[in-house]
Amino acid sequence: MDAPLEPQGASGVGAVDGSGVEQVDQRIATWRQGDCVVADDWFLFRVNMDNPLTADGEAAVVEGAENAETSVRGFAVLTQTCDLVRSCAGRPFAEVSPLVEVNDRVLREIERGRRPDYGFIPGVADQRLVADLDRVMTVEKAVVAAWEQIDGCQTEEDARRLSLALARKRSRTAFPDDFVEFARPLMDRMSERHDRQSDEGRVLRSLREVRVRAAPSWDETEDAEHCLTALPQAQPAPGRFVRVDGVVLTLDDLTARDYVESDPLDLDHLSTRRR
Repeated sequence: MDAPLEPQGASGVGAVDGSGVEQVDQRIATWRQGDCVVADDWFLFRVNMDNPLTADGEAAVVEGAENAETSVRGFAVLTQTCDLVRSCAGRPFAEVSPLVEVNDRVLREIERGRRPDYGFIPGVADQRLVADLDRVMTVEKAVVAAWEQIDGCQTEEDARRLSLALARKRSRTAFPDDFVEFARPLMDRMSERHDRQSDEGRVLRSLREVRVRAAPSWDETEDAEHCLTALPQAQPAPGRFVRVDGVVLTLDDLTARDYVESDPLDLDHLSTRRR
């Protein structure tokens, strides 16, 4: 028998009463990516009963359960708006991340994109709540439809920034280990001086992002030149990084080739890959 052409994951939805689907569709139509609910709730996750890694996981294993739950302050919806508002008859699921409370310093770092494991949600920032992007849970849209909706992103720019943060979480570049060590002093310097009331601090606060490109490639092991679009004061350390060329560009000056051939440099910590 030939395999079906369409995924069959939502086949059970046919058992749902049509009026129930219509009600969910009507309520979910106003929701957007980044919208939240703030209420005491539970995040569910699967554990390895032979090797639980969290206190909540251990508690579940003691009770003989493979699924654990942990208390959270609420949830932020991660599903793209275009998919979220599609009828639950064919697309019944949504992705959500739990909201966690952070202090003011961490909140500012998340707002500036310094912590890619978290998402800044303007609509709940006054409560110092952010989305924990390391944890994602799938729920039926009827669950979301029953929540008390909080607009997470009040402006188009807010929505764009959140969308970019979600994309960045999944697409961060894994740099070679030796580059991570090479770049660490630069990252530390920029982090230390970012908030200072100095010329350097003001320049750092005006940066949109720092991007890096390897020439001819990251896989070269000898005589490689690495161009770092960062501060001109950066100096190469001993090793295969033989030269650093830094330049500050406006968006009008940055070419499409410069952009697609470079990768964003995270200032909190870098993803690494083995050479």
